[in-house]
Amino acid sequence: FLPVPLPSVPPPAPHTCQGLAPCLPNEGQVNTSGPRLLLATLHPASGSSAAMDRIFSALLPSLLLLLQSYGACGAPPQPRGTLCRTKPTDLVFIIDSSRSVRPNEFEKVKVFMSQVIEGLDVGPNSTRVGVINYASAVKNEFSLKTYQTKAGLLQAVRKIEPLSTGTMTGLAIQFAISRAFSDSEGARVSSPNFNKVAIVVTDGRPQDGVQDVSARARAAGIEIFAIGVGRVDMHTLRQIASEPLDDHVDYVESYSVIEKLTHKFQEAFCVVSDLCATGDHDCEQICISTPGTYKCACKEGFTLNSDGKTCSACSGGLGSALDLVFLIDGSKSVRPENFELVKKFINQIVDSLEVSDKQAQVGLVQYSSSVRQEFPLGQFKNKKDIKAAVKKMSYMEKGTMTGQALKYLIDSSFSVINGARPGVPKVGIVFTDGRSQDYITDAAKKAKDLGFRMFAVGVGNAVEDELREIASEPVAEHYFYTADFRTISKIGKKLQMKICIEEDPCECKSIVKFQTKVEDLINSLQR
Repeated sequence: FLPVPLPSVPPPAPHTCQGLAPCLPNEGQVNTSGPRLLLATLHPASGSSAAMDRIFSALLPSLLLLLQSYGACGAPPQPRGTLCRTKPTDLVFIIDSSRSVRPNEFEKVKVFMSQVIEGLDVGPNSTRVGVINYASAVKNEFSLKTYQTKAGLLQAVRKIEPLSTGTMTGLAIQFAISRAFSDSEGARVSSPNFNKVAIVVTDGRPQDGVQDVSARARAAGIEIFAIGVGRVDMHTLRQIASEPLDDHVDYVESYSVIEKLTHKFQEAFCVVSDLCATGDHDCEQICISTPGTYKCACKEGFTLNSDGKTCSACSGGLGSALDLVFLIDGSKSVRPENFELVKKFINQIVDSLEVSDKQAQVGLVQYSSSVRQEFPLGQFKNKKDIKAAVKKMSYMEKGTMTGQALKYLIDSSFSVINGARPGVPKVGIVFTDGRSQDYITDAAKKAKDLGFRMFAVGVGNAVEDELREIASEPVAEHYFYTADFRTISKIGKKLQMKICIEEDPCECKSIVKFQTKVEDLINSLQR
């Protein structure tokens, strides 16, 4: 047997198969890594015996099947967002550097601007960036025409210094209309292909009017995003921002977390040609891309659920016995409108369960300065009743006693008297948006020591160290964070797949059987 080199071919496009999913190579796709040499060593040299030819003929179909499986699933998946290119945009940052913004906080704003710029396609025919710095007066740090490279922009941002006087937000927006977005400063006014976008960052109440000047800016075709920090006046932000306000108004409690909004703005400037390839879809298993949209499908052995997104296994899976308790932060910082999104997040996960006495049971606990059981495990016997009870849950407000809530979960929620079933896996999902006002370490450790599988979901100002302390091992699979309540549905989608306790045997057995068969064939060939 002689090694026979294969002709050089381009590497395959990365696949989108997940886990143990059976997947096939694209048309014309050849894998050039992994077992390629194995196939070459099977090629008999000239003059080989007829017996060897028969062995080769018998082994080749099985080994080709092995190679086909490796060729489709052996390549690493393409990172999210690599197919994203940014829209050609004239982008102007309008940055508040008044007295209330401390120097170290202003550095955080510069980091945020730099991270947004990093995600842009910068160039004279792509995106151009300008920065307006304001306090009592307005300073044009650099205009849209000043820098034509990303490196030049980033260097210029690093040199910006705070002005440290008043807060003339209206004056800064007027400057953007009359100067920053003018043709003389590099704005592409006459071309409809270039969007005009302003991102306003402020932390206080303006000392001048913003409503009329913001309306003029929007009428001039400028799309305005308003970011408020700390004690900002939310009414002012809504007067500034473009419609829909849900997409254009953002709030963070401090400058220390403003950079968490970076991903939102990177996506806002992104033109997506393939939603499946970039991961911007709700499919649990297989995403099939179509122009401008997508549809979902399931792997072999699974069926598509009525929601058109999730899949049910042929046995086991999300239909397995499970006691699941949600531990939900109802503190004042969540805000009523976001609390409604949290309730939708809960019901999104409930939708993926098979609820019954013998399968999944769901309990719900809300906490703030105190702990309140909304309903215990087993009170409701079907998804419809659970979802109705979740929708009726009232918002507690007040503080954030996460440690007390974890202790309640251990002592009460997973007790037999509250509906927990002995011998059934216990799963807790803790949802919070801020730092706990009490000690969580002992309770978090005890929950995991008792064998509870703990998931930690954080939003906004949630503290990552606390979330990691709550989460089970491996922490990376049990801990989730997003800066924006409006994106928690994406976390819900991931949790739907992870809370399954029992592995689906339908795929595993067939894969092990096939692997054993191939190993036996290779051993025979070696002999």
